[in-house]
Amino acid sequence: MSAYDFDAGLLSPVRAGTPVEQATGDRAWLQAMLDAEAALARAQARLGTLPAPAAAAISGAARAERLDLRDLALAARETANPVVGLVQAFTAVVAADDPAAAEYVHRGSTSQDILDTGAMLVASRALTIVIADLHRTADALADLARDHRDTPMAGRTLTLHAVPTTFGLKAAGWRQLVLESAERLERIRDGGLPVALGGAAGTLAGYLEYARIDGGIADHELGDYLDRLTAAFADETGLARPVLPWHALRTPLADLAAGLAHTAAALGKLAVDVQVLARTEVAEAAEPAPAGRGASSAMPHKRNPVLATLIRSAALQVPVLAAGLTQCLTTEDERSGGVWHAEWLLLRECLRLAGGAARTAVELAEGLAVRPERMRTNLDMTDSQIVTERIAAVLAPRIGKATARQCLARASVLADHEGRPLAAVLTELPELENVFGDGELAGLLDPNGYTGAAGLLVDRALGGRRVDTS
Repeated sequence: MSAYDFDAGLLSPVRAGTPVEQATGDRAWLQAMLDAEAALARAQARLGTLPAPAAAAISGAARAERLDLRDLALAARETANPVVGLVQAFTAVVAADDPAAAEYVHRGSTSQDILDTGAMLVASRALTIVIADLHRTADALADLARDHRDTPMAGRTLTLHAVPTTFGLKAAGWRQLVLESAERLERIRDGGLPVALGGAAGTLAGYLEYARIDGGIADHELGDYLDRLTAAFADETGLARPVLPWHALRTPLADLAAGLAHTAAALGKLAVDVQVLARTEVAEAAEPAPAGRGASSAMPHKRNPVLATLIRSAALQVPVLAAGLTQCLTTEDERSGGVWHAEWLLLRECLRLAGGAARTAVELAEGLAVRPERMRTNLDMTDSQIVTERIAAVLAPRIGKATARQCLARASVLADHEGRPLAAVLTELPELENVFGDGELAGLLDPNGYTGAAGLLVDRALGGRRVDTS
């Protein structure tokens, strides 16, 4: 039976076949834990508390293909975590290469140090993939924003036409969210993923005892040794140095969960907007559609918005899974019985889903087809009623704010009921007789002239400047 028979991605197509899937698979996790074991041995060797040849042998043997994943998974049922069986199997592999080095495997360590450090390595490697995809998506959205800076379209609030906006501003908004996600994940990857070094109960007693035995470290040197060991381990892994052992202080997981939830939700905003714009009756944008994509099993005419659907599915799942990781902050004692264990699959699925959504968003943003002509048709659907806010603002100082709103509300109802242009109805209202100058009303009713600061906002967004809306 193949490993893919257990989880081939059949029920999670958003991540199936994407780079992040391989980066978070069982073999990747196994390799990350072996990398942690090897890095720990090298760190101890750098400080003279473990023979350098033993560290070299341990590092050379730390290859996932030399161990049986399924056997390790089954062995984990007997110990509630995969590291105990891993250490036994890995020690045998090292012994086959260098019998003298075998006794130095996992020297002074504990299961949680290795699994948590491995988890941080998996996260770091996965985040690098996700961040790159987010920047590709942001670049594509910048192109859309720039190209459609002044392309007018109907702004919609509570599902209905509100006032005009531009597609460029919509694309700039999507880009802003994507960039904010990338910034969050970069901060986490570059400083928020620490090595785990605590020993059996967060006191590092095992590491210190072996330092006395193997390195002749005196009691008064233990504090300095502790700092140097943590620094060396962090250097060997490329991870951050924690202030304290974090076996029961799960902030790194909670921060990671929050960043991944924001990422999935931000991409979900892009996806759900595209779904709306791609509706048959709206038709203002369309996904890239290679032959066969989006086909319906029953309706030959349909081309479903597959990419947006995949992204939205991830956006609905990740925040829920992330809440589970955040909940794991509430853990008992110096190591939990079940809380720590509950994190692993939640973390992997958050990484997989957010990473799958990010890769899918690249294709969606780079291939999105925009239809300005359809945007203009929809903009004209209410025959200038979409700019009644503007007319009300112009009329307020001339006839009073309340009267202006009443006139426009009455005129809009009459225009709808009678099927007449709003301009014609307005010119017949006695309250508005001789209020507008020649040709003024026609200009005020043109939606193209009422997109506010949309173009300027696009310019600021693409220039890296934020608008203060406070």
